[in-house]
Amino acid sequence: MTSIDIVDLSSDDECVEPHLKSVKSEPVVVGNRIQREESKFQQKLQSETQFKRQESEENRSSNILSAGQSCSSILDQGQSPVDDSSLSSTSPTCPAPLCRQFWKAGNYNDGLGSKVSLQNGKNYLLVHPMFLHSNATSHKWAFGAVAELLDNAVDEIRNGATFVVVDKTTNPRDGSPALLIQDDGGGMDPEAMRQCMSFGFSDRKSKSAIGQYGNGFKTSTMRLGADVIVFSCHTSNRILTQSIGLLSYTFLTRTGHDRIVVPMVDYKFNTSTGTLEILRAKEHFMSNLSILLQWSPFSTESELLKQFDDIGPHGTKVIIYNLWFNADGDVELDFESDPQDIRISGESKRIETLRAWKTTNEQHIANQFHYSLRVYLSILYLRVPQTFNIMLRGRVVEHHNIADDLKFPEFILYRPQYGGCVEGQVITTIGFLKEAPQVSFHGFNVYHKNRLILPFWQVVSYSDSRGRGVVGVLQAEFIEPTHNKQDFERTSLFQKLESRLKEMTLEYWDYHCGLIGYQVKKKLRAPELLQISSHSMPHSSKQEFITSNKHSPAIGSAKAGLVIAEQFIPKSQFRSKHGVLEKRKEHVDLIEVEKAKRRAVEVANITDAGYDQEIQPLVTAGNQPKDQEAVNLLQENKKLRAKCLEYEKREEELKFKVTQLKIAIEEVCREYNRMLGELESLETIKEETKV
Repeated sequence: MTSIDIVDLSSDDECVEPHLKSVKSEPVVVGNRIQREESKFQQKLQSETQFKRQESEENRSSNILSAGQSCSSILDQGQSPVDDSSLSSTSPTCPAPLCRQFWKAGNYNDGLGSKVSLQNGKNYLLVHPMFLHSNATSHKWAFGAVAELLDNAVDEIRNGATFVVVDKTTNPRDGSPALLIQDDGGGMDPEAMRQCMSFGFSDRKSKSAIGQYGNGFKTSTMRLGADVIVFSCHTSNRILTQSIGLLSYTFLTRTGHDRIVVPMVDYKFNTSTGTLEILRAKEHFMSNLSILLQWSPFSTESELLKQFDDIGPHGTKVIIYNLWFNADGDVELDFESDPQDIRISGESKRIETLRAWKTTNEQHIANQFHYSLRVYLSILYLRVPQTFNIMLRGRVVEHHNIADDLKFPEFILYRPQYGGCVEGQVITTIGFLKEAPQVSFHGFNVYHKNRLILPFWQVVSYSDSRGRGVVGVLQAEFIEPTHNKQDFERTSLFQKLESRLKEMTLEYWDYHCGLIGYQVKKKLRAPELLQISSHSMPHSSKQEFITSNKHSPAIGSAKAGLVIAEQFIPKSQFRSKHGVLEKRKEHVDLIEVEKAKRRAVEVANITDAGYDQEIQPLVTAGNQPKDQEAVNLLQENKKLRAKCLEYEKREEELKFKVTQLKIAIEEVCREYNRMLGELESLETIKEETKV
């Protein structure tokens, strides 16, 4: 007998024709087990919890999941539902895992993971439940696991998602806290639900999609709690399906399974009759439903189906329960300290600094993101569409752009090369934190596909305060993140980026530390502004002021919009007296460029009211016209950049509207075809009547 109602994560053989059984959509929907049958089921589950007998394991493995099947139900062994009027669990509580601390929950003392089951006389490779725990250890940080689940919701923006909710809920069995994550994206049909529960499957074909490995859901949910139940609604071609899946580490370990199985039930809503139809074979449906009611937070089918009430025609709800404890015996996720936040218990950092600066450091975003989920989510994405909201504990998370916290910012273009080929380009915004020098934080915030991978990544270990308060923001698409999305793969390109960012930090500090009260390491020389006219730059319609991204960066205002990019200038413009192009460490380093950089510094500072008195002596009668022209061009550049950002924002909004209109047009076309078909059938009936 073959079924896919329970997904065996060690097999890809899942082929079966669906069977439909209509059931009434009432508080008690499907099946009533007589007391004798329920007692037999309870006794069987209790007998399966005896881990000590190795022979019991082999018999159970052979009976539950035979070779060549995707999976059979535990209840296939002589049990079948006899009535479909009601079905509920008699257990007053959903059992908790044997160990409540995550970092100890993977310890097995019964030798279950050391043997290979024989089925039909052949070796059959299994995915042991122990793998769920070991796979989840890739997340060292609980918030990293939460972010993984939010990525799935953000990827659903392309399917019309407008929100994701992160909140506390309660396990109705025992009143313990649980974590709720819900979105209104496209949802998952029964097949997509099975793929979500399987390992290594990913349908993220878009280059902008964050998820790519097909493993994030399993690692993140199992890192946060021992058990997770998923509810998903999906509507396609006017067909509404509702699917429920349970991934339970508690169920697998307490019943002694030697492989990972996931009980699932699926429904299809019949619009003509207003009833739910059971997808797949009824006996397997009843078997899986019994497991769900025994091991999930919900003891009746009506309670399960009630979870779909606030999802609507499409969307997904994830409930993680039996949350892990920390070493002190407290729930790792703290829902009580702040009613509008979720914090990590006992994770507040003590900062060694001057007493007058202590509060500033403790309340800074670079410190709070470690233990405040609201703060972390505010910087998790580089850009968030205005049509999409992240809701935490009933309140919208305000997006925070770290670049807005910088004073005296610069913009540095870096083009990494590998094997003589340019792998991409990165514009890094670098500057001092606005609280500097009172804050001791420094480092770079590196994003990938709009997602924060490394927050405040410290590329230098400063001594004598060198680098203090220097922070940067960049998006690196040419390197790949690790599976937990909390680091990057340590490739040669990553190592080159790390070296370049270290150079940027030290260069910026050496030239500009005087701006925050430290002694200047290197002084700026009097520069001259280099003008590149339109006829000397291809595809250019106006004059541009360019400086190199190497050695003595310019001190500019973010409002001035200076982009430091030496490679925008044709090589023909950079010739020495002997007509030979000179290079230094892969960057153009000529006197003309150096002068241009210095002059750009002074021109940028002219537009900064805070430095009017310092720059005034440099503006003499002999160079006032040139300075005024430079100021005018910079102001024009500022206006153009503002318009460009406006257009980009408008473009995103229009693209979203186009997507919505396309969906609406498809709906109208389908409705038109349906009505046309009805009209044709009515005309046929009229002709027959006339005859």
